[in-house]
Amino acid sequence: MSALWSVGAGLLLLLLWVRHRGLEAVLVHHRWVFVCLFLLPLSILFDIYYQLRAWAVWRLHSAPRQHAQRVRHIQAQVRAWKNEGSKRYMCTGRPGWLTVSLRVGKYKKIHKNIMINLMDVLEVDTERQVVRVEPLVSMGQLTAYLNPMGWTIPVVPELDDLTVGGLIMGTGIESSSHIYGLFQHTCVAYELVLADGSLVRCSPTENSDLFYAVPWSCGTLGFLVAAEIKMIPAKKYVKIEYEPVRGLQKICEKFTEESKKKENSFVEGLLYSLDEAVIMTGILTDEAEQSKINRIGNYYKPWFFKHVEKYLKENRTGIEYIPARHYYHRHTRSIFWELQDIIPFGNNPVFRYLFGWMVPPKISLLKLTQGEAIRKLYEQHHVVQDMLVPMRSLEKSIQTFHVDLNVYPLWLCPFILPNNPGMVHPKGNETELYVDIGAYGEPKRKQFEARASMRQMEKFVRSVHGFQMLYADCYMTREEFWDMFDGSLYHKLREQMNCKDAFPEVYDKICKAARH
Repeated sequence: MSALWSVGAGLLLLLLWVRHRGLEAVLVHHRWVFVCLFLLPLSILFDIYYQLRAWAVWRLHSAPRQHAQRVRHIQAQVRAWKNEGSKRYMCTGRPGWLTVSLRVGKYKKIHKNIMINLMDVLEVDTERQVVRVEPLVSMGQLTAYLNPMGWTIPVVPELDDLTVGGLIMGTGIESSSHIYGLFQHTCVAYELVLADGSLVRCSPTENSDLFYAVPWSCGTLGFLVAAEIKMIPAKKYVKIEYEPVRGLQKICEKFTEESKKKENSFVEGLLYSLDEAVIMTGILTDEAEQSKINRIGNYYKPWFFKHVEKYLKENRTGIEYIPARHYYHRHTRSIFWELQDIIPFGNNPVFRYLFGWMVPPKISLLKLTQGEAIRKLYEQHHVVQDMLVPMRSLEKSIQTFHVDLNVYPLWLCPFILPNNPGMVHPKGNETELYVDIGAYGEPKRKQFEARASMRQMEKFVRSVHGFQMLYADCYMTREEFWDMFDGSLYHKLREQMNCKDAFPEVYDKICKAARH
């Protein structure tokens, strides 16, 4: 009884404090209170629901049978839209707050919403080494499904909640991308419902123009209903080597050198200042030294980027064996390093041991509850951007990030970019090595102004023939956008498939200059 009185008194004091400060002030300046008390428990319930659903689908083997029926329902919705006169653009009916992108999709309110409830693994073909999935299958769900069977996919983008559909219609990358390319380059076929309601399969040999045009199109060519992705044999551990490097030139040389080595299964860099970094290389293995196993994904473990920083502070190299699934989702618990701005004490050992099992809060719930004040605050004083630049421009790019943003850590992830048709390819006729520079956090530049600073960054990225990931805020004009991206195949297909009345152009869907 005394415990209940204590809890009740605590809640009463909390409510009085919130009333005194004002709810908006608490949500902006003490967001951790709301996150810890409400969003973390809700996130747990969210996960439990989807895990139980996935288990039930697997036990009943119902996914393939229901898939065809669900696709027919999508086709019926599109045909009904057409019969009504095609008066509005179409978009998926998935609420904007459920996406991992921080951008608020206002178009959902004015477009015709097509309900697409496709979130199951359909088939694992071990002979072809291909897994067929629906678009709302998440990375956490897919690795949990495949790993016990001895399989994984070549590129497992970091965060658990990233979906196959988002990674195809947008893009995805991981520290294995220096071998396999972006997520789209590991896909062998897509199935789409087009603007006329027809169902089409495309691959490099079947409707190839559509196959190459779909990535980065953000759902403006059709509705993705299934994808086939390559699989590779899974191994138990990743043997990872940490090497601190000082001096920007040495960092770039070391990172480039390791990225060119195909014997490295994984290559990643964390830049903690302009001239301090830790370069990590990893190889898949089934054998491990027991004394060097680090189950970094356990809830009580330090956040990965903080763990890596120790090697820099202590100026020493190190070797560890991380269980493969823990490695694939190593940045998930701290949402890279974004969670330190939301829960400042989140990496404290006491918090990790008591509440770490509830972390991280769902990004979708953070979006749903952020409110207009926090959204504007983040927009003006917070950066979440991934810029993809040629490896030969790495040093110049880091210097530009430092001058225009001054955000650390920076994430460095190499990838090979083949010369395929589509919106994103190298300037020349050959495959080229690129690097993703990820900036997530509060800029320390004194005169930072979101629009002006990001337009300066976008101008630089265009000048080195780089690309901006489209999940983030984009400030380019239409002409600048199509200078960065190759729209020749995309526009040709929109004309051929009568998409202009069915879907907005990708620029109008994602760029701030078009949305405001």
